[in-house]
Amino acid sequence: MKPLGEPLRHLRLMSRMGQAIGADLSGALAAGRISNQDWADMVTRCRGCSAPGQCAAFLAEHEDASAPMPGCLNTEDLLRLKEQAR
Repeated sequence: MKPLGEPLRHLRLMSRMGQAIGADLSGALAAGRISNQDWADMVTRCRGCSAPGQCAAFLAEHEDASAPMPGCLNTEDLLRLKEQAR
């Protein structure tokens, strides 16, 4: 089993991906649309990603994206939160 990535790095990547697609993760947590456990699960999934460098490169090129990068392990949750933010 591959070790998980560094928590803070992946937290930042996940938050930036949410911003890039218009999903307000902090707002969703504050409003109760996601729980602390949901947040932790998303960070853990991100930490399990084998492509954090590709994620960072995607974010550097896509400050405004319609969807997370292909292969993002949190795509489903991020898109759901994006829809809820509308």
